[in-house]
Amino acid sequence: MSPSIVVVLAVLTGVTGSPTVTTWPAADPQDATAHPNTVVEGTEIFGWQRVSVEEEAEKEVMATGKLNPNHYPAQRAAKVVQHYLNTQYGSPFRLFGLHAVHSANAEDVADSGRKYQLEISVQEIINNTTEKCSAEVLFAGAAAQRSSQVQVSCEEHLKISTEAQEEALFQKYQMNKSLQSVQNLPDSYGHIEPDNQPLWHLGTVASSSVMLNESTENTLYNMAQVASITQLASDNQQLKFDCRVLLHEMVSQEIIHWKLLFTWSPPDGVKVLQMEKLPRCHHCKVPPNTN
Repeated sequence: MSPSIVVVLAVLTGVTGSPTVTTWPAADPQDATAHPNTVVEGTEIFGWQRVSVEEEAEKEVMATGKLNPNHYPAQRAAKVVQHYLNTQYGSPFRLFGLHAVHSANAEDVADSGRKYQLEISVQEIINNTTEKCSAEVLFAGAAAQRSSQVQVSCEEHLKISTEAQEEALFQKYQMNKSLQSVQNLPDSYGHIEPDNQPLWHLGTVASSSVMLNESTENTLYNMAQVASITQLASDNQQLKFDCRVLLHEMVSQEIIHWKLLFTWSPPDGVKVLQMEKLPRCHHCKVPPNTN
């Protein structure tokens, strides 16, 4: 990364350790109007809605009943829906962001955790369309070793076809004599070259798997930067990428560094093969908003 990057929004932090092997719950078959992205079993933005994380937020975390849609507990649960949609359905030409939270309710679920019922607006960033969606997010109890469970209805967004664009990009990357490799998406001025936008989107989709898995009732994750992404040699069926990303955990204000290995193809979507949390990045800062 460049030695100094100006801060405007927020994103990540890490610790040393061997690659983490994680699997995610399968998407609801009724949701599968588009191919779901997956995390390979046995192996691993960003809606720029401004969220005020107040000092009183922790006192509100365990609130039940009707919630203020602008406060942290409702926003945190809605953000998980965004990560879920990108994990399941994101692509170089389909990327979801949280636009607004209209209403939210929370309830304790015996032996399971806490359930949030949400009415939200989700923006499909690339095509600039917004849809009102209903969602449920279940945060597992402290003793449970599983990620948040999400159910969401956003049918209109999933009807948008990106097959032709994805196939053209796949053929372009596959036929290039040199493999793709870029750094700092966005750069210190918040800029991304048009030719690199698909790589930024791919890195964001893969990162959503991490943010979905890491999200709890005490976190709020945003995508900050694709620090580097490199296309690796692969077979003709899948493109493979090595990717370093910075995530911003807004409650702790930590910048978290992750290393990802993932594949992508139009029919199969993004499949995260490995994810590794890297040592804390003390010099990393969040680049300006790319929106």
